Amino acid sequence: MPWNRSHIGGQKPPLKPHEVWSIRTRLQVSGAARDLALFDLAIDSKLRGCDLVAVTVGLSGIVRDRAVIIQRKTGRPVQFEITEQTRVAVGAWIARRHLTERNYLFPSRVRAKPHLSTRQYGRIVDKWVASIGLDPKRYGTHSMRRSKVSQIYKKTGNIRAVQLLLGHTKLESTVRYLGIEVDDALAISEQVEL
Repeated sequence: MPWNRSHIGGQKPPLKPHEVWSIRTRLQVSGAARDLALFDLAIDSKLRGCDLVAVTVGLSGIVRDRAVIIQRKTGRPVQFEITEQTRVAVGAWIARRHLTERNYLFPSRVRAKPHLSTRQYGRIVDKWVASIGLDPKRYGTHSMRRSKVSQIYKKTGNIRAVQLLLGHTKLESTVRYLGIEVDDALAISEQVEL
């Protein structure tokens, strides 16, 4: 029997705004400081899982409103904003764990590993998604990456902005990533009158 028989292939859908709100509220109510910081930073940063789990605290331990990360997959820098609620959550997590600039933001509980693994991050995302009644097989770590950019695209139609936020070099990659179809293009076109 194949190891991935129960997995659903293809693109994972982004979380909708009410789903993001539901997960965030559950994490706040439960007092899960690490998970709240991880969740909020995943939504804001739009980073791949491998880059998110390897984020370090940084100099001075102050949570800034913007950050730059060198992507592991492409080796290219990508900049992202950090909202006020994420800065609060990350700051609370840093204070709670007494993390310094030499620490990873999400250290591993396993002594041999310096930071949370991408596999563990995937399990955590499954738990979040299941907690609000969604099927964890349909969602994954890339759902977190896609959530904010899909809303940006829906509200603005600015695919170039989404391309920059994701760190894609080709516009075609962004189009495929967002799953933009002919119907979407026609709907945007219908809104513009000359």
